[in-house]
Amino acid sequence: MSHPPSLEELKRRRKPLRNVNREVKEKTTRLTRLAIWITGHVGTMGFFLIIFVWTTLWLGWNILAPQDLKFDPPTGFVFWLFISNLIQILLMPLIMVGQNIQGRHAEARAENDLEVNIKAEQEIEAILRHLEYQNAILIALAEKNGLTIDTVITSKKTT
Repeated sequence: MSHPPSLEELKRRRKPLRNVNREVKEKTTRLTRLAIWITGHVGTMGFFLIIFVWTTLWLGWNILAPQDLKFDPPTGFVFWLFISNLIQILLMPLIMVGQNIQGRHAEARAENDLEVNIKAEQEIEAILRHLEYQNAILIALAEKNGLTIDTVITSKKTT
């Protein structure tokens, strides 16, 4: 009967765990960090409220204020629509870039989780081999002393 691997052998085989978050952060460029920052901030209610309040104040002032206090001509609204569309056109691909970067980070974390799960499974298998080995030794000792599993189970029930 072959011996299962020892605890020391299992420890020697074990690869150190990776810190995927640190690895991804180290590989991230400034431009990528900027894209992630913009993606994180543009998709918030705070950003929405800033844009909404600014647009409401700007339109309200230019529509309701006295003529001599208005700072944009009536065509200013068309200019504001143009700027809004330009912002949307620029933000859409930037948000997609940020989502792709975050997706790659999530994939790296999932890959790391798989590695950890495989290591845990290998260690559980080693523990099970040790238990099987110990079980075989106990059965051999019991049989050497003239006991069978049935007699051991029966004697437990009577006590």
